[in-house]
Amino acid sequence: MSIETIAERVLMLIPVWLSLTVHEFAHAWSAFKLGDNTARERGRLTLNPIAHIDPIGTLLLPLLGVPFGWARPVPVNPARFERRFTMRQGMLITAAAGPISNLLLALASTVLLGVLLRFAPGLIAPSAPTTSLFLILINVNVALALFNLLPIPPLDGSRIADGVMPDRFRPQWELFCRYGPWLLIAFFIFGAGFLIEKPAQLVLAGLNSLMVGIAGY
Repeated sequence: MSIETIAERVLMLIPVWLSLTVHEFAHAWSAFKLGDNTARERGRLTLNPIAHIDPIGTLLLPLLGVPFGWARPVPVNPARFERRFTMRQGMLITAAAGPISNLLLALASTVLLGVLLRFAPGLIAPSAPTTSLFLILINVNVALALFNLLPIPPLDGSRIADGVMPDRFRPQWELFCRYGPWLLIAFFIFGAGFLIEKPAQLVLAGLNSLMVGIAGY
């Protein structure tokens, strides 16, 4: 493996760590605001990436060149939610906070990149490390958000779906959830990334138009 390849993979750690840290912090913060301080008690209500590191998902995969990963799940106890929220509502809100935080981070990165292109173009040369960091950060966050929105347990999308699932469909839904982890494995084995490929392209195209508009191109 060349020095350049190693440098690129180490560079990838930065946006991946930031994205996953923000994602898990959003879960912890939303649960805390709903009345559950479990994550805070266990030191997970923090933007310190060390608190959220998973050896494989946060370290190994980026170093292997995979622009994706996962962190240690934030513990949530729905029984602690304020009584004005049902457990399902609280879990829906807490779950949705993760993907939303990644979309907001992608949006903020796009805006900042556009501002730098307009007012400090010397810092954003096409081959500059800064440019690579921004582009990876935007792409990783869009992919992370859309992937987690898939309604497959144990992804965030399954908790969102559970929160809005009508009672008449709940038996079928619970049966589906029973096989969720196997479906997720199949997702990776059979390359079902096409499920998020088109939505990701649409989101990235919109962000690119925004960036170009801010940059004044």
